[in-house]
Amino acid sequence: MLRSSKVVYYAITTYLVSPPFRFVHSLTYQTTSAFLCLANHHSSHHPDSFLSPHRCSSSSAGASFSSHKNPRSLKSPYDYCSYRTTTTTAATTRTTNRTTSTNNTQRNMSNNSLDSSPTKANDEIATNIAHVKSKIQTTLQECNRSPDSVRLVAVSKTKPVEMLMEAYQAGQRHFGENYAQELMQKAEEMPNDVQWHFIGPLQSNKAGPLVKSLGLKKLVCVESVSSMKLAQKLDHAVQAWLDQHQEQQQPQQKDEKEGESGIAVLSDKEKKLGIYLQVNTSGEDTKSGVSNEKECADLAKEIVASCPNLRIDGLMTIGAPGDFSCFDVLVECRKSVADVLSVDVDSLELSMGMSGDYVEAIQRGATSVRVGSTIFGARDYAKK
Repeated sequence: MLRSSKVVYYAITTYLVSPPFRFVHSLTYQTTSAFLCLANHHSSHHPDSFLSPHRCSSSSAGASFSSHKNPRSLKSPYDYCSYRTTTTTAATTRTTNRTTSTNNTQRNMSNNSLDSSPTKANDEIATNIAHVKSKIQTTLQECNRSPDSVRLVAVSKTKPVEMLMEAYQAGQRHFGENYAQELMQKAEEMPNDVQWHFIGPLQSNKAGPLVKSLGLKKLVCVESVSSMKLAQKLDHAVQAWLDQHQEQQQPQQKDEKEGESGIAVLSDKEKKLGIYLQVNTSGEDTKSGVSNEKECADLAKEIVASCPNLRIDGLMTIGAPGDFSCFDVLVECRKSVADVLSVDVDSLELSMGMSGDYVEAIQRGATSVRVGSTIFGARDYAKK
């Protein structure tokens, strides 16, 4: 049976590659190569078969496909099968090598990124703070103002405590937060000498917990007071805190260290909570604050008369992006408040200017700027 198959095989291939049938030359190779592959199983069990590997020299097969880059020029069907097998194996090997190389490169890049990220974050925040402070000092010099006449408040809302600690290690002490619960949580983890500014809308029912949690040593200012309701809530909260924690003090006790309660002896000024009156200088419905100079002056007068535990330290505004006239409006409101309270206008601070416009705010008289994204990067409000 095998010998007859051999005769038929050679007869067919010889006839098909003769001149009249050269147009099917390529098809012959492809068809016979399939035949070879199917017969491979048989040849492995019958060593004497004409298809058995030992009947075809490996050296001659190698010479056949290595000397012909064009499969149409191969001399026999067995050469074509060897050619296709070898080239397919080589292509697979090259693809595998490229994939392995790419994976190794990506793995090395990932490892390098992970190794360098903490140092990069530390350097970046410290560098950002230094850059902002440098711009503040440059602007103050251009305006012939005192180098210490502007406070930098680092707005850290939605940022993790780790980033705040990086800013703290860079020398930053004043931090601003917009959410009461977030501020209370962070104050427990941050060092005691951090000075906290509450700069967002404060619900009246959050006033008591906020003051009770931080106390007057940590909570130095609530910058967003724009109603008597909130002012009265804060006043009552401060009184409750004083009743619970205030120690009997003598003049010589002012330098005394903190006691078991964690509360240092307070001066008369420190017995009051500092507040800023928020003014809506842009007239936008989305912004909080009193609407004009008269409302601001009236509110200031009523707070002084009704809230003995509060201290009006200044005024605050957010303003419209790019509209620097909002800063000028706040300056005018400060004059009206100073007149009604009979105090020096310079004794009232101006909290205005953020990451995009703090330089312009300083040029118009700001004494406190609130800078967040320029220091900590863009915020992710989903994590607040």
